[in-house]
Amino acid sequence: MLKQFIAITCFAGLGLMACQSVSNNNLTADSTSKNDTAATDTIKAVHAKAADAATILSRPQVPIICYHQIRNWRPRDSKTAKDYIVEPENFKSHIKMLADSGYHTVLPDQLYDYLVYGKALPSKPVMLTFDDTDLDQFTIAAPELKKYGYKAVYFIMTVSIGRPNYMNSQQIKELSDAGNVIGSHTWDHHNFKKLKGEDWLIQLDKPTKRLEEITGRKIEYFAYPFGLWNKEGLPELKSRGFKLAFQLAEKRDQEDPLYTVRRILGSGYWSAKTLHNSMKNSF
Repeated sequence: MLKQFIAITCFAGLGLMACQSVSNNNLTADSTSKNDTAATDTIKAVHAKAADAATILSRPQVPIICYHQIRNWRPRDSKTAKDYIVEPENFKSHIKMLADSGYHTVLPDQLYDYLVYGKALPSKPVMLTFDDTDLDQFTIAAPELKKYGYKAVYFIMTVSIGRPNYMNSQQIKELSDAGNVIGSHTWDHHNFKKLKGEDWLIQLDKPTKRLEEITGRKIEYFAYPFGLWNKEGLPELKSRGFKLAFQLAEKRDQEDPLYTVRRILGSGYWSAKTLHNSMKNSF
């Protein structure tokens, strides 16, 4: 419309100088047009119809890996514990494999928009998540991810903040400010299936408020301690504005797939090749 107006105006004899003046403003007009397009896209996203559960379940799952401790194994570590402890060199091989294989990390907002609105994701998406606030996630894992331009989700158990071998408030804020996402993992890792009454205040409300005070951002994502969940508790998450909740490898709920998002454990026993095979077989 703007270009038509320019042509008609010039043709009508308003003068060569006027046409040149308008022509010099084409870059501004183009920029305005791009801004208008972006605004239109935003409006469309806001008013887009949310997918129903069946549609969400039909969309290919994004591989999501759950890590805990990144440290060397100790003689007293049990066989079960070693599943949750990835030695640093092995962790580095996991991340290098993902980068060499062309994977791109995505964050929960992107996953939500993909599942609910069908928004496109980058090629070969993967989500990296870390539970329990362990300090080595900040000192070892985060710098390794940064080498590849990777971002992650850190699910914080707030009772541990500032304790020895756990992250403090400033470190959590640094992760958030660097573009990572901070999520809730209850106050003290209490079994979600056993929460009732005042537990919701202690395990959900207070941790959410604390994390929002630390990061200055809204907390919208939750990970179940031990990966355990029940349908009776899902309304508590919904009423508090959580958009996604992450379990471990169980089947997703057919009515509430957004609150039973699957992850696989990044096992300390797995080589990079084993991890890759597990990703392909699980998702």
